Amino acid sequence: MSAGGVCHIAQLDVSQLEDIDRAYEEVGPVDILVNNAGFGVFDLVEDASIEEMVSMFEVNVFGLIACTKKVIPEMKQRGQGHIINIASQAGKIATPKSAIYSASKHAVLGFSNSLRMELADSGIHVTTVNPGPIATDFFTIADRSGEYVKNVDFMMLSADKVAGKVVSAMMTKKREINLPGWMNAGSKLYQLFPFLFEKAARKAMMKK
Repeated sequence: MSAGGVCHIAQLDVSQLEDIDRAYEEVGPVDILVNNAGFGVFDLVEDASIEEMVSMFEVNVFGLIACTKKVIPEMKQRGQGHIINIASQAGKIATPKSAIYSASKHAVLGFSNSLRMELADSGIHVTTVNPGPIATDFFTIADRSGEYVKNVDFMMLSADKVAGKVVSAMMTKKREINLPGWMNAGSKLYQLFPFLFEKAARKAMMKK
């Protein structure tokens, strides 16, 4: 933040439209929107509760869409803006025990890619950020057994590193940020050879 800048903090639940409206009235207009709210629960589909499934989509997808819709009109009026949607490598590589979370992040990527084309002539840029596992409290809810964190601890990203990449991309035309880079190579292999990838990686991915 530059010297003399002011930071406004507004608490809200992105699954509640009235909260989004109130927060926008408090801090708007918005030049750069970072849609970062989200959570996951790692469970087999047959064991997951419908309530948790619905809640994941309300926060990860519909909350993100609602926040985005709120800022677009004024960004268009100004002829500039940046929407940064935090997706996940899980949106590119579906894994066992995260079917609903992966589905929600697939939705974020699909929404963002379509929105980018819709806003191409408006001066508003759309960036997606697809990180692998990040060392945050996310896993307190997502990984109740603690097994997943044990298995991926060696590849955990620091929150500061991810945040730094996001800040560096602000007000640029960067389409996508993938972290770590080698994991993005894995997602490309998955797209090219899904059967082989799933067969080879299934057992390892079940360890959540």
